[in-house]
Amino acid sequence: MKKLIALAAHKSTIFLVVVSCIFTLLRLPSFFEPYWYGDEGIYEVIGYGLRHGRMLYSGIWDNKPPLLYLIYALVDGNQQGARLLSWIFGLLSIFVFFFLAKRIFKNYKNYQKVTYITTTVFALLFATPFLEGNIANAENFMILPVLIAALFVWKYLEKNKLSFLLLSGLLLGLSFLLKVVAVFDFGAFFLFIFFTQYENLKNIFKQILPLLLFSISFAIPLGATLLFFYFNGIVKIALQSMFFSNIGYVGWGNSFIIPQGFLILKLFFLVLFSFILFLKRIKISSTSIFILLWLAFSLFSAYFSQRPYTHYVLVLLSSASLFVGLCFIVKKFKLLIASAVILIFTFIFITFELYNNIPKSFFTYYVNFGSYITGQKNTQQYFAFFDRVTPRDYALADFINIHKKPADQLFVWGNSGQIYKLTDTLPIGKYIVAYHITSSSQIFNNTKALLEKSRPRFVIILPNQSDIPFSLKGYQPIFIIDNAQIYGKIF
Repeated sequence: MKKLIALAAHKSTIFLVVVSCIFTLLRLPSFFEPYWYGDEGIYEVIGYGLRHGRMLYSGIWDNKPPLLYLIYALVDGNQQGARLLSWIFGLLSIFVFFFLAKRIFKNYKNYQKVTYITTTVFALLFATPFLEGNIANAENFMILPVLIAALFVWKYLEKNKLSFLLLSGLLLGLSFLLKVVAVFDFGAFFLFIFFTQYENLKNIFKQILPLLLFSISFAIPLGATLLFFYFNGIVKIALQSMFFSNIGYVGWGNSFIIPQGFLILKLFFLVLFSFILFLKRIKISSTSIFILLWLAFSLFSAYFSQRPYTHYVLVLLSSASLFVGLCFIVKKFKLLIASAVILIFTFIFITFELYNNIPKSFFTYYVNFGSYITGQKNTQQYFAFFDRVTPRDYALADFINIHKKPADQLFVWGNSGQIYKLTDTLPIGKYIVAYHITSSSQIFNNTKALLEKSRPRFVIILPNQSDIPFSLKGYQPIFIIDNAQIYGKIF
């Protein structure tokens, strides 16, 4: 028996080493990408700003919870540093996913095979640009703490120790500070605990106590964060930035008959599905309940804002990979589950237009990298692969870096926030890109007044942007690069 256990452990070690090496090789080109991705550009500027004296939300602004910006601050806003951290988080996620899959499938005959299959699916999809695994977005970082939280929930089910729930709640609370959609992972695990613990109404308090602890631990990171902002006098600004400023963003795609009508409809189906699972919980294994609940809430999470951005699919990756494993272990409803897998993946594939990512993910992305490192492509050609305006942004940054003095300020009218990071400068105010500045008349007027007061030495006006709505009196055009204009202050 000991020899069998040792052999299984040996196979698992070899498997994890091989998968980790493949994951690393597939992620390797991401370390050499230029500064090109708009969202990362904003994170980079904020991370740089936090390291150089700006206060989040009041001194430098974006509309997400704070933990992602702190990760970027750790690397001073440097993209390669953020990508390195994303790779580390991804590698650790593979290990945690492997052990989670092994635990939840262990009561089934072919659990080792299923564990290998699901882990391989998870690792390959997470490694490539197919789901934007190469980008250091919030989703790329939140997968790890959510997976560890899931593992602790399962360990609580096995050992009935409240400490596991406490740790799980804290990790989900930290994930929530990366991106608010982590609340749906919390909801899935909350219901799973309730479904597996519920007996009858007579002992309801005893059954609710673990859920109460789970909820309190989930709220602790957010509470500590709000206390920090409270003592710095900006709790109202922080709350508005993290949560309330996104209401319009979520509502835009969810309008159906009434505002948020489509969101309400999706919520109705989520509640209905959860209720059916609750009624059938005695006849369904804990493994099936766990995966199905998590998948349902992850689907809701991915479609929460009803916008087809590829990286939103990453919140589905863990539960969907486990769902694939369910096809191999559940024989009674195998055809039904397999049909559901095909239907769900087809729907996601079409909705998020993933077919556009296939050439880039599995062929041209890596060919482009190979051509660059072998000298078949020059730097400009390599940069242009990611975005045709990327060489322009680098040329603009090069011009500024050559001519600026240490104290000189820069104002960029456009949505390439990464130009600030490429020039090691910060915006004159807390707003980085044009679509932030034009989001309200108050922000616009404040920026106008600040521009007139600070009068930065350089102003860059990017093409494909409306004419700059601010006065450029005292400035003159000094250089044009690919239709982007650089103005310099003359008095």
